[in-house]
Amino acid sequence: MPKLKRLSAEGVISILESFGFQIHSQKGSHIKLRRVGESGNETLIVPNHKQLDTGTCRAILRQASQYIPEEEIFSYFYTEE
Repeated sequence: MPKLKRLSAEGVISILESFGFQIHSQKGSHIKLRRVGESGNETLIVPNHKQLDTGTCRAILRQASQYIPEEEIFSYFYTEE
């Protein structure tokens, strides 16, 4: 069974940037990423922490799956065991 990776905010942002998201703004410790998609503006929020909790990574993956096919982004968040 694949295991969820422990990622940093920097790592998650670089993954999302490879799918066309750009840093739009930051308020406190939360970074807002945005891209223009078929349905208009697509926005994701990433907390700016050195290491994100697994639940937070899972939630970001779930939200990103609304805009990016899960089979394309899944391997960035899970290990292949």
